[in-house]
Amino acid sequence: MNKINHQGCPLTAAMNVIGGKWKPLIIYNLNKSSKRFGQLDVQIPGISRKVLTKQLTELFEDGIVLRTSYAESPPRVEYQLTKKGKRLVPILNSLCKWGCNILEEEEEAA
Repeated sequence: MNKINHQGCPLTAAMNVIGGKWKPLIIYNLNKSSKRFGQLDVQIPGISRKVLTKQLTELFEDGIVLRTSYAESPPRVEYQLTKKGKRLVPILNSLCKWGCNILEEEEEAA
């Protein structure tokens, strides 16, 4: 679990788990179904494989993502949202709507 001190602030505690550029996009991409690492890599343009690995590890440690390894050859690993992770989806959808409003306002002002 993320060990950053949030000093009792719920917003800081939440942002410690989902903050950053990539975690919301990873969660969004895992919303509908489980995905393999390579699928996430393709669906999130601009993220490096190293950063994707780190972000998935942190989301796993925070209980947002479940990592399932299959004993196959070649090895297969899938990621999916946990119940805790699925509770984030409506929040991220609201943020997305808010972001759309910001983009519309900027377009109207231009």
